[in-house]
Amino acid sequence: MRLETLHALLSGPGQDLLARAAREYDGSDALALGSRLRRRHDPDLVAAALSQLELRRKATAKFGDDATRMYFTPEALEQATPSTVAEHRARRLAASGRTSLVDLGCGIGSDLVAAARAGLHVTGVERDPLRAGLAQANLAALTLPGRVRVGSAEDTDLSEFDLVFADPARRDVRGRVFDPAAYSPPWGFVEGLLASRTTCVKISPAIPHRLVPTGVEAEWVSDRGEVKEAALWSGSLAGTKRRATLLPGGATLAATGARAATAPVGAVLYEPDGAVIRAGLVGELAEQLGACLLDSRIAYLTAEQAVETPFARRYAVVEQLPYREKQLRAALRARDVGTLTIKKRGVDISPETLRRRLALRGSRSATIVLTRAGDAATALLVERA
Repeated sequence: MRLETLHALLSGPGQDLLARAAREYDGSDALALGSRLRRRHDPDLVAAALSQLELRRKATAKFGDDATRMYFTPEALEQATPSTVAEHRARRLAASGRTSLVDLGCGIGSDLVAAARAGLHVTGVERDPLRAGLAQANLAALTLPGRVRVGSAEDTDLSEFDLVFADPARRDVRGRVFDPAAYSPPWGFVEGLLASRTTCVKISPAIPHRLVPTGVEAEWVSDRGEVKEAALWSGSLAGTKRRATLLPGGATLAATGARAATAPVGAVLYEPDGAVIRAGLVGELAEQLGACLLDSRIAYLTAEQAVETPFARRYAVVEQLPYREKQLRAALRARDVGTLTIKKRGVDISPETLRRRLALRGSRSATIVLTRAGDAATALLVERA
């Protein structure tokens, strides 16, 4: 979509077209709807309107009911922060007691929306004029205050703001960028923000721990078991060295330096949430649960007594089965297993290939965990607690 097309959609006739298209659109016959609309409206505008309706349908997973009023491009929607994560971050920013926030690289404004709703006075800065226009349109569509400027993070005067949020671009024309020095703005600029301002920086959850500056908190966030992103917090926003946060609910686990011992397979198996693993907090979780690692290099925990926790999936260990394929097949067939869920860590095996080779035909379902316990590979028959 071009910026001119966005302006046309935001005009009176464009809004009338969107409203009519929304009333008649059910996602099943967009071609027929497009043909009807083009009889009275500009074909390019009709195409843009129908594209927005489809994007709004897809955006519901990220933005809920807000999506029905917002504006997107496909790439910007893919990169936008889900509302659950943005709202969690906005609550932390607002709790600082500071009031004015600049969002450097605001994209289509998902973080601006959450921050404005949290009571912050928000300003977005975005180098792409179309995305800046989308961000301003989204604030207006949701009747939220705030302004958006076209410009670069590096050239923005930060003196009028007491909070900085930055979302460095991690894609270029060739695709995803993995080298922080190639981010836009680059990592050196990000480090400068973290050292000199009260700042939160959205970052890839794959960030190496060694890149986190001293005195900065690194927080990994998962939503319903899926790791979404990491954020770096500096100044008064930093509360610990590393943190894992689970949404919804906001349960957090902070770094204490705890280390986990290893032990043989017990009656209970814990599979830590991805945010706990990314944050390097398996030792802290083990201490909380009274659990041990099966293997010092693999993030499975075991214990004799079960403890409720939001930070891990918990399984009852039914039996330790032979790891060799022939004996494993015989053991599973003896239990009349036909539908098999295979989980694995620390072993070089394809679950899909193994499932096909086992050729199970029974009537029962089962879950096995393929991993290492001490120096040996093992297969654990487990049941979800």
